Amino acid sequence: MDFNSLQAVKVEREGGTTFVTLNRPDKRNAMSPQLHFEMVEVLKELAEDSETRVLVLTGAGDSWCAGQDIKLFFRDLDDKPKERHLARLANHEWRWTLLSTFPKPTIAMVNGYCFGGAFVQLYACDFAIAADDAQFGLSEVNWGILPGGLVGKVIMDGLSYRDAVWYAMTGEPLDGKQAAAIRLINKSVPRDQLRSETMALASSLAKKNPQTLRTIKESLRFVRGMSIEQAADYLLAKERELRFLDPESGRARAMTQFLDEKTYRPGMGEYKRDET
Repeated sequence: MDFNSLQAVKVEREGGTTFVTLNRPDKRNAMSPQLHFEMVEVLKELAEDSETRVLVLTGAGDSWCAGQDIKLFFRDLDDKPKERHLARLANHEWRWTLLSTFPKPTIAMVNGYCFGGAFVQLYACDFAIAADDAQFGLSEVNWGILPGGLVGKVIMDGLSYRDAVWYAMTGEPLDGKQAAAIRLINKSVPRDQLRSETMALASSLAKKNPQTLRTIKESLRFVRGMSIEQAADYLLAKERELRFLDPESGRARAMTQFLDEKTYRPGMGEYKRDET
C-alpha cells in the first residue's frame, strides 16, 4: 500500500512503532467518509506488517478527533442511501472491528480534543495516554441526539454507571487529569511529555513476546461477558493455543531461564527473548 497517497490519514514509522495520524487538522480531525475508507485500508495493511510491533493512534494539530464530520458524514449523505451505507460500514469496521481486534498493541495518544464518536476508537485501543490539557466530552445532548453508534455501549462498559450518565446527560467536558481520575484513560501527562511517555510504553511493549500479547488481548476482551465456568474453559483453551502458535516458545524459554539457568526472576526484569 502506498501510504503517501493518503489524504485524510498519515502513517509514519519510528523503529517498531507505527504512528497512524488522523490528518484533518483544519476540522479538528472530525471523521469524514474518506477518512473512514482510508483507515480501513491502513489497519488491514498494518495488521500483518512485519515492521509494526506497536500502533499509536493520534491526531494532527491540536485535536485527537472531534467526532464525526457533521456535514460530510451526516447532512451530505442524507439523500444518498448507498454512499451512506458504505460510509457507515467503513466507520464501524475500522473504529471497532479492526482496531479492537488489531493483532498488536495499540495506544491512543490523545493530544487534544476527543469528543463524541471518537470515544469508540479511544476504547478500541488497548492503552490511552493523554495530555493534561486534552479535552474530552460527550456533546451529543446539546445537539438533541444521544451518544449513538457504539459510544453509549463503550462508556457504559468502560466507566462507572454514575460517570457515564453524568457526562452523557450534562455534556460537561473534562480534561486529561479528570479523564485519568475516572479511568477513561490510563494516565495523563504534560503535553510536552506526551510523545516521550507514549514511546516509552510502546518500546516496552515491543520487547515482549508478540504472540503472548496478542493472546492476552483476545482473552481479556472476550472473558468480560462470560460466566466463571465459561471463562475458565476459554482461558485454558487460549493457553494451549498460545503454546502451539508461539514461534518463540516463550513459555518454555522463560521456564528454562527461571528453573535451570537462574537468569530470570519475576518482577526483576524480563526473560531474554530469541528475536532471530
